[in-house]
Amino acid sequence: MKGASVPAVVGMPSPLFLWRFKVVLFLLWGFCCCKIGWDSVMRMSADLRDLFLYEAFLYYNPLLLVALMTWLWGVNLWVFAQSSVNYVKVFDLAQTHLSHREIWRSATWLTLIVPTSMTAYLYLYSHGEVSLAASQPVFFCMLSF
Repeated sequence: MKGASVPAVVGMPSPLFLWRFKVVLFLLWGFCCCKIGWDSVMRMSADLRDLFLYEAFLYYNPLLLVALMTWLWGVNLWVFAQSSVNYVKVFDLAQTHLSHREIWRSATWLTLIVPTSMTAYLYLYSHGEVSLAASQPVFFCMLSF
């Protein structure tokens, strides 16, 4: 057995490492969205900037409110889970209802997708592709449902 080699054991990374990696990716994503957004806004003239901000508010205000509502729904379920109130029985829910963790997972994806769509809208609008920019929120709504 002198020449026999022991195969290396490949293990999963630790949960702490994975969590830190997710945080780094999230910060990198946030930085990229902010950088693209800032460069795109600074590229516009003042008149175009006012029109853009009005249209962005119209397009993305409902989507941001839905994302906020989803986070608050998860908080509501978390508070019920932490208290002694049996909300499943109070609201007569089926046993297949979503937990606060599943709601927060959905809210996380929604929170990532909405600003990414908004950044794409801003980039396209500032580069003169107004028709593509206007279709961006519609595409996002079709993708999310």
